[in-house]
Amino acid sequence: MKNKFIPGKTYIPASGKVFNQKEIKYATEAVRDGWWTEGRWAKLFEKKFSDYLPVKFVSLVNSGSSANLTAVASLTSDIFGERKLKRGDEFITTAASFPTTVNPCILYGLTPVFVDINPQTLNVDIADVEKAITRKTKLIILAHTLGIPYAADKIAALAKKHGIWLIEDCCDALGSTINEKKAGTFGDIATFSFYPAHHITMGEGGAVVTNNPLVHRSVRQFRDWGRDCWCDTGKDNTCRRRFDQQFGKLPFGYDHKYVYSQLGFNLKLTDMQAAIGVAQLEKLPKFIIARKKNYQELYKGLSKFKDYFHFSEINQKDLVPSWFGFMLIIKKNAPFSRKDLVTYLEENKIGTRNLFGGNLLRQPAYEKIKHRLVGKLTNSDHITDNGFWIGVYPGINHKMIKYVIAKFGEFLKKYKKI
Repeated sequence: MKNKFIPGKTYIPASGKVFNQKEIKYATEAVRDGWWTEGRWAKLFEKKFSDYLPVKFVSLVNSGSSANLTAVASLTSDIFGERKLKRGDEFITTAASFPTTVNPCILYGLTPVFVDINPQTLNVDIADVEKAITRKTKLIILAHTLGIPYAADKIAALAKKHGIWLIEDCCDALGSTINEKKAGTFGDIATFSFYPAHHITMGEGGAVVTNNPLVHRSVRQFRDWGRDCWCDTGKDNTCRRRFDQQFGKLPFGYDHKYVYSQLGFNLKLTDMQAAIGVAQLEKLPKFIIARKKNYQELYKGLSKFKDYFHFSEINQKDLVPSWFGFMLIIKKNAPFSRKDLVTYLEENKIGTRNLFGGNLLRQPAYEKIKHRLVGKLTNSDHITDNGFWIGVYPGINHKMIKYVIAKFGEFLKKYKKI
């Protein structure tokens, strides 16, 4: 049963999970199966997710961050020859980002090339990406920020022209579309997150998707300990040559299940998580509708305060967001600070979030990293200092939104219009 909303008493989170008895039922069935690691529920989710996007190959992992790690690691394989990622290569990304979009690349010795974002779309302008490309560029990795899709079709065409890999980070953008095709179907690889804050949840969880069979095999190898074997979990001898091959300096016939051709990890999830994901995926269309409705209602109610804020406005019919949050950027000459406003909102039980790490180069962990800038990071800095977002997730209803809009009005009434 839903708890009654009490204005000023009930906290309105910026994000959260929405579930009912179906998730509990499916997860309980998975527990009763007694298998627990990746099994029939994982296969079912991968099939349904593959059909939804659509893409050919889906690999479940234990988080969206692990999805990005697996995606980047997979492209370091020798099977890609001259195209494989190696230390000293450059990758293009945005400075205003979530850390684990860029961390795997840095950890594998790639040099980040940072470009600024457009404050209206929170994404890159294609001209800036093109300007950033050099002979060292091997990868473009960009997130569809807060569910707002960038022109992935055009970025993909640019990447293909220059022989560059494209990874679409769709962790915030499940269901967003570009020219009526879903985000995640344009890049060589796409990643998704199923953390509770995201469009659907498994508690923890993520996915790596691709249409390239070679990439898919490499993804599975790095996800599954680095092993050379491609058997599904719990399956043996898919190649029918399990004890009949030669690998490196191992004895002939060494068990193929224990041959390691990559320096990999174990990033799989449990079947209980996958079972929850199956139930959530069934609800996804309604979740997306609710997010869009909540965004529009907030936009309609808060647009009267445009003297103080920039909002994310998408005027291109070919780009349709599956909104993750409602972004507000306080104008430079506003008579209040972000701290003033978000403190007031939080005190009045309205959850707020910054745009993740903001300009990562201002974060302690990134102060000394080797990098290259293309242009100035003016917008990234302004958003770092003045941007925040509030929730649109399906657990937020009309009464909550009405309360949020009223509280903005109460805060702003003491200030004269700019």
